[in-house]
Amino acid sequence: MNSIPNVSHWGAFTAETKNGRITGIKPFADDPDPSPIIYGTAEAVHGRMRIDRPYARKAWLAGDRAGGTMRGEDAFVPLDWDTATRLVAEEIARVRDTHGAASIFGGSYGWSSAGRFHHAKTQIQRFLAAAGGFTGSFGSYSYACAQALLPHVIGDTDCLVAPVVDWRAITRHAKLMLCFGGIPLRNGQIINGGGGQHDMGPWLRAARENGVRLVNISPMKDDMPADVPAEWVPIVPGTDTAMLLAMAHVLITENLTDRDFLDRCAIGYDDLRAYVLGVSDGVPKTPEWAAAETDVPAETIIRLAREMAGVPTFIAGAWSVQRAERGEQPYWMMIALAAMIGTIGKPGLGFGFGHGSSGGMGSPRIRVPSVGMSALANRTGSFIPVARISDMLENPGGEYDFNGRRLRYADTRMICWAGGNPFHHHQDLNRFRKAWSRTETIVVAEPWWTPAARHADIVLPATTTLERNDIASSGRDRYVLAMKQAVAKQGQARDDFSMLADVADALGVREKYTEQRDESAWLRFLYDRWRTQCAKADMEVPDFDTFWEQGVVETPMPPGDFVPYSDFRADPDKHPLNTASGKVELTSPTIAGFNYDDCPGHPTFFRPEEYLKAPLTAKYPLHLLSAQPATRLHGQMDHVGVSKDSKIQGREPLFLHEADAAARGIAEGDIVRVFNDRGACLAGVRLARDMVAGVAVLPTGAWYDPVGDMCVHGNPNVLTRDVGTSKLGQGPVAQSCLVQIEKWTGPLPAVSVHEPPVIEG
Repeated sequence: MNSIPNVSHWGAFTAETKNGRITGIKPFADDPDPSPIIYGTAEAVHGRMRIDRPYARKAWLAGDRAGGTMRGEDAFVPLDWDTATRLVAEEIARVRDTHGAASIFGGSYGWSSAGRFHHAKTQIQRFLAAAGGFTGSFGSYSYACAQALLPHVIGDTDCLVAPVVDWRAITRHAKLMLCFGGIPLRNGQIINGGGGQHDMGPWLRAARENGVRLVNISPMKDDMPADVPAEWVPIVPGTDTAMLLAMAHVLITENLTDRDFLDRCAIGYDDLRAYVLGVSDGVPKTPEWAAAETDVPAETIIRLAREMAGVPTFIAGAWSVQRAERGEQPYWMMIALAAMIGTIGKPGLGFGFGHGSSGGMGSPRIRVPSVGMSALANRTGSFIPVARISDMLENPGGEYDFNGRRLRYADTRMICWAGGNPFHHHQDLNRFRKAWSRTETIVVAEPWWTPAARHADIVLPATTTLERNDIASSGRDRYVLAMKQAVAKQGQARDDFSMLADVADALGVREKYTEQRDESAWLRFLYDRWRTQCAKADMEVPDFDTFWEQGVVETPMPPGDFVPYSDFRADPDKHPLNTASGKVELTSPTIAGFNYDDCPGHPTFFRPEEYLKAPLTAKYPLHLLSAQPATRLHGQMDHVGVSKDSKIQGREPLFLHEADAAARGIAEGDIVRVFNDRGACLAGVRLARDMVAGVAVLPTGAWYDPVGDMCVHGNPNVLTRDVGTSKLGQGPVAQSCLVQIEKWTGPLPAVSVHEPPVIEG
């Protein structure tokens, strides 16, 4: 038996192998809280859902390339690699030469592999850039609208993606932590780029034990772990901004603001103050006004505002809070509150986003870049906001607004996709599937027969992380880890780099893409470049050969607290922010100048079209939240391990309040139909009590399995609305979704998406 170190986004582990197969998984020894997701690894690598060789959709191969074909149910024909390589190269050349390189969409998403070299998004976009260019995407489904907003308000996006205020500083200096969206530990299982330690839980418990009072402001009580004492403030989804504005009203009317900080370090306070007091619009944002929107009692809002002004406070916002209609507004208002009490730039205080949204957020570490693969310039300059794929496919040449610019959608004729499943993360899947069908040719590289692979024309079998060598490195973790090949490549699978190098060769750009390095040379090059960066930060790490032999580099804990914006706070003139004014912009003249009706120049509360106070509740009375599951990463590992075991009669579990279930004659374990005007899905019911009545929770990631407009497996994105947060951010609004739920009484359709598609020939 051999023991081989490897890493996934849900943690480092050792794979035990025998006779060419993975026989066991052992968590990384330094991990205090390993994720159970890792134990599905062997089944995933060796299972029957693996794509064993290249394939083409039978109808496409026969000439069905005009666009408009509803993919997903066709048979596939096996290909040899030479034919697959030639077909991909010919299609890229045809589309590029006939319609322009921007007509090729380089679709990908960043969670494909913890490895930094075999990172599918980087590899596919490097290849397409070398081949003439492509249309890419800006931002992340996790926090897209914040990525557009924050540079205007605070000067960068560090407070969103790291480095953020670290947990050690919070534990040492804060006395109150307001957690909008909670700190759900299920999200802490996942670390982008892989990680050696799951420390969100230990740090949260340490904060509480050190006297930090935790307040979970969320529709769900379990957005804070049950073993960590915390106050739960139930809130109507989509109304965080109303509560934040009312807290500001208390600070203003009771003279609890830090005028010195506001005068020195911020602009636009007077305009925001006029809005909060109702001077500018006639509606004072009182606690009583907010209580009617949020269902948070006015007394609670007043108490928390006073407490926030009286003790050292850290304001935390989960990424999910801004994945809603007008999602820019709560983040902007959290920053404004931190400015009003003058805590920005103080150790362990101020604000931060994502502490409960991903592992490693706030973990103390020395600030050096992670090991990373180089990009190549995309000469087309063409991009879309990440969540606007359907719009692009439906409206070639159409104009749209984004972050102060008037842009035009490319005329997309071909999609090249690797590392990600758009049928997991995009909204309104019935609309998306029709838009997807407009494309002439779709190429997908995947290890498994995911919905993305089933909806492709050419399918290229990719290796998993266990079948190649790589390096795991995250900007949120102190470990750099070797990912060593544990088993031979399964079937005819190839890694993205080698398969794309052959396509690049057919297009005459192999050397530009590979830079004359193979896998081994690239790993050494990337590590040595990181080692040089460490040396510049006075941090010594071993050479590559030593690292590869030992399998791990643990970088030291930083000597002191990381305090964002401390230099700015001390001297805002000498150390200005990268905003237009150099200061925190509570009112942004830049944003105001865009003249957007859905994102004015200061934080504003908009009543969502879909929330529990909306007229639409007469037809669809339940608010559906689509949370990150505890059993997988997005859609990864859905077909194996703890995700497969969690299903109810093969369907994704839906969490429903006992009162809402009783009113519909629904019991624990029943199969229900969840529906609205956009579509429907089936799910299995888990009854809950500690959540806001009228709210249902259906985790994301069940592989899309459509029968008509209904997903029989339980993918919530057949229900979510596909519009932008605003013209500024154009992020997804998945958390603003109204539905109805009824007990399913008919014959139960089979779930087929965990079986391979029909293969002919």
